[in-house]
Order: sequence, then C-alpha cells, then structure tokens
Amino acid sequence: MEQQEKMVKLAVNGGISFGSKLNAKQLVVIAEYMLEEDELELTTFQQLYFEVLESDLEFVQKKFEAVGLSCYPVGNFVKSLRTCNFCKGAEQEGMPVAIELNHRIAGKAVPVTLRPAYTGCPIGCGEPLVNDIGVMKMKNGYNLYVGGKAKGLDAQAGTIVMEQVQPVQLYEAVDKIIATYAEHGKKRENFFKFVNRYGVENLKSQLTDNPFE
Repeated sequence: MEQQEKMVKLAVNGGISFGSKLNAKQLVVIAEYMLEEDELELTTFQQLYFEVLESDLEFVQKKFEAVGLSCYPVGNFVKSLRTCNFCKGAEQEGMPVAIELNHRIAGKAVPVTLRPAYTGCPIGCGEPLVNDIGVMKMKNGYNLYVGGKAKGLDAQAGTIVMEQVQPVQLYEAVDKIIATYAEHGKKRENFFKFVNRYGVENLKSQLTDNPFE
C-alpha cells in the first residue's frame, strides 16, 4: 500500500499591524493551497492553522511571505505575539517595539507552547496580564509581566517583574525569561506552572544578575 505523504500544520497571520487583518491577495494565495473540503482553523491567538504537504512547506512559506503573511511553526514553540489594535497610532503605542519583539521570540522551542502578548496602553486590549508573558506600554516605558493564566479555577493576572524599561532592556529581559524556561522547564510543564515552581523572585534575579547599561 502506498504511504501517504505527511501533512504539516502551519500557523499563519498577517503580521503585527492595526488589528488582525488579511487582505484579498493574501486570502487568494491561501485558497490556492486548499482543497474544496479543507477548512481553516482560527485560533484565539490571532493565527490561522493551515495544513500543507511536508514536501511543499518551504515553497508555500515563500509564497505566503511574498504577500505579507507571517508563518510560524505549530507545537511547543513561542507563539507569535498577540497584540492590541494600536488604536492611538503605531509610534505612540509602540508598534515597532512589538514587531521587533515578535521577530526575536516567535518560533523559539520551549517545553510547552508559550503565549506572549503586547498592548500599547493600560486599557490592555492585547490581554498581556492573562498570558504567559505580557508587555504593556506605559507612557515612555514598558512594563513586563509573567505567569498570567486566562482559564481555569486557578486563573490569575501575571506578576510584574520590570517597570518602565526601554526597548533594548525589554528585548533582553524577555530573551532571558524564555531561555530560562527552555533550560529549566520540565517536559510538558506549562509556563504558568513553571513560574510557580521556579519562583518569580528567581526569575527576577536572572534579569538583574547582569544589570542593563
């Protein structure tokens, strides 16, 4: 019996912009690689799940990226950054910072899927306080939170670990947090449980052992 080729799941979105949107050209390209009976799964993290033949993966990614779609692996990786709508403007709410942060962390391997979120003001439309890692722009700086959990009887807001930091400090801090989780997290241990076991103060110490200049 002939063995069927493996299908690979790909996460796709329109990148970080003013809201979660796709244009007509992007939708047409996606439809090119779907059969009539195929379905797209829309996740709560502003992504579409799309299945493609493993042998076509690289080619399809290039086609998608050519029309402005961003592609990410599905599984035990850092998700693409969930964001707000930047309703007060790209610069005022820090869209360039969100784009750079997403570029640095999305797709990194971790023990279990990690969900980061960003919002450009205290209204918090990007829901940073109830995701694994949250960033909130406050005036001219950025606050960083860890250990939020949106679901379950033990749902809770994240704990602030840095306040009013500048972009370079923010990037390095998030990089360190993810690296610490990747190194010390147990197999299948989600980030919320890791933070409770490892300790928020221990995480903070990772950020202050080598003070930022």
